[in-house]
Amino acid sequence: MNDVEIVYNEQKKGIDRIRNFALTAQGVNPFPVPTIPGHQPSEEHVDGLTAKPLWDVAIDPENFPWAQKLEANAHIIMEELQAKLDREALEQSLFAGDSAWQNNVMGTGWSAFRLQRLGVWNGENCKEFPKTTELMRSLNIPFAVRGVCFARQAAGSGVQAHTDGRNFILTSHVGLKVPEGCWMKVGEEKTTWEEGKLVTLDTSFEHSTGNPTDADRHVLIIDFWHPELTEAERAALEFVYDLRNKFESGQIPVRIPKRKPQRLVEDEEGQGLAGIFSFLFGGDKN
Repeated sequence: MNDVEIVYNEQKKGIDRIRNFALTAQGVNPFPVPTIPGHQPSEEHVDGLTAKPLWDVAIDPENFPWAQKLEANAHIIMEELQAKLDREALEQSLFAGDSAWQNNVMGTGWSAFRLQRLGVWNGENCKEFPKTTELMRSLNIPFAVRGVCFARQAAGSGVQAHTDGRNFILTSHVGLKVPEGCWMKVGEEKTTWEEGKLVTLDTSFEHSTGNPTDADRHVLIIDFWHPELTEAERAALEFVYDLRNKFESGQIPVRIPKRKPQRLVEDEEGQGLAGIFSFLFGGDKN
């Protein structure tokens, strides 16, 4: 992270908030305190960012210059998904759960088909949706460390209330196939999806969904950086999570720690950075 700071310090752009983020993740700094009802920040927290459950990104071109363009071209995504489902009837094989952790939190009714995960585009999956992939790449969306995926909520199912605690990422859902009656609750606000439109939430607020209908609901999920992060802060966070991902996948060697945690992180939304820092540096979080 020092290299990142050197580069951006020449432009007088510091990363003090990200250094504090790292200290909070290690348990050195105090745990962040919720600012409004429903907010549940975690140790993976950047100070000073606006926290609100739902964001209307389509009416804010200054902070989200890609949002209106995405809505204007949402029909491309809708048509490509529908053609895929009609042609091959792949409801079950196209959408598959990602992990035991996600099945436990999201329930077996929720499943995803990922175009991008942890900053890496899935070439084989992107070939299945070339028009959607081209559109996503053309809009200069500031993609964050989680990804881009089609998500299906099966008829008569829902996702229990949960939060990932990371206040520095926002998530947009593009409504693709939305039966009337579907809902999402974020913090204390309840909303729904509209086909061809964006619903954007801060997933550090507790959120849940429901599909009480007899048809499946489909959206495209896009994770992107909070607009109040600076370019330098984004670069620093990308460095941190790239290191984490390489560590978890065994791509980087590490020294034997003084004490190993009970288990390693199995998913990008599992144990979090606290477990990684504990493993790397032998610390114990009490």
